[in-house]
Amino acid sequence: MRIILVPEKNTDVFTVLLMVGTGSKYETEKEAGISHFLEHMFFKGTQKRPTLKELAEPLDNVGGIYNAFTSYEFTGFYVKITSKQKNLALEWMADIFFNSLFLEKEIEKEKGIIIEELNMINDDPMKRVQILWPKLLYQNQSAGRPIIGKKETIKSFTREMILEYKNQQYVAQNLVLGVSGNFDKKEILEKIEKYFQKIKSGKKRERPKLIENQKKPEILLEKRNVDQCHLILGTRGVNLFDERKYIQEVLSTLLGGMMTSRIFQKIREEMGIAYYVFSESQSDLDSGYLAVLAGLKIEQAKKGIKEILKEFKKIKFKIFSKELKKAKENIKGKFDIFWENAENRLNFYLLQELLENKILTKEEFFEKIEKVTLGQVKKFAEKFFRPENLNLALIHPYFEKEELEEILKL
Repeated sequence: MRIILVPEKNTDVFTVLLMVGTGSKYETEKEAGISHFLEHMFFKGTQKRPTLKELAEPLDNVGGIYNAFTSYEFTGFYVKITSKQKNLALEWMADIFFNSLFLEKEIEKEKGIIIEELNMINDDPMKRVQILWPKLLYQNQSAGRPIIGKKETIKSFTREMILEYKNQQYVAQNLVLGVSGNFDKKEILEKIEKYFQKIKSGKKRERPKLIENQKKPEILLEKRNVDQCHLILGTRGVNLFDERKYIQEVLSTLLGGMMTSRIFQKIREEMGIAYYVFSESQSDLDSGYLAVLAGLKIEQAKKGIKEILKEFKKIKFKIFSKELKKAKENIKGKFDIFWENAENRLNFYLLQELLENKILTKEEFFEKIEKVTLGQVKKFAEKFFRPENLNLALIHPYFEKEELEEILKL
């Protein structure tokens, strides 16, 4: 198990973050949602603290903050606590990791809770369109299925399935444990060794190979009686190991990452047809995308889509040096604000180690952003903003797919 220590002298907060290199991309079709389900089950009681109430009470008694999260490629668990409770934080994290009970009655109860979580997501069109987007890009591959799973798979989980998945994926080589706060290095390493010495070695399962074979613009339309059209419109991009991810990030910021960015100014300020509109750059282990997310007036949605596509086209030919400089400074400035939070710093280091097996410092990240040139951004836009790379996922009450297909031409 890899350990990352992030000493912080001027703080009274101690944070423990445990990251596991598994998520929904590692699941079979029958297991869809099991990574997320397993994450929930770690909070249902241990041998020492057999109920959720008994498990939560020690941290609640001292104002600790604790939770977990699941993504396509990783699962994380964290505890934030006052510095004088370091020992409790580490002991508690080890307790849920090694001694969780996974009782069948709790598994059955949790099925209902997670199905309600799924209902909540599906009832919110802003969240629902973010389920449609990966489905559009990757269809029924593991990368295209919702992290939370489907009702039929959630209902099918057994204790044996959950424990088998846990034993395959929650092994030493697939874990990174990080702590941040004001601590003595020798003492903290001794405590980590004491609490986590039972960790088992093993080789995690391989992630299914992702297939991308897009030849033409693709559309996924869900007709629903909504008062606002929610959409994600964008292009396939580059993965985590491609140095062009920094170019993708700068291009995304230029397009829709600021209030003065091109798409925000056009769609919201000039046309007045959206409350939210912004761009997003994502680079994962084996895939990536650059997309615009927006909630548009129902009757103006088609016009809005056309205008976003016009901005995709314009940026291939015309970018100003001052625009590029502003985008870079915006990225660095936001990162400086992000960096102020100790938990964010810990997360930044751990994710790099877990997914890439290397760690860039903040200064090295800034250097990568600073090196991006106008020519590189134009070349990236020319390569990726083509009809055969475009994808549109949207929720709208009366559009027909055929009328949208003609629009998706740059």
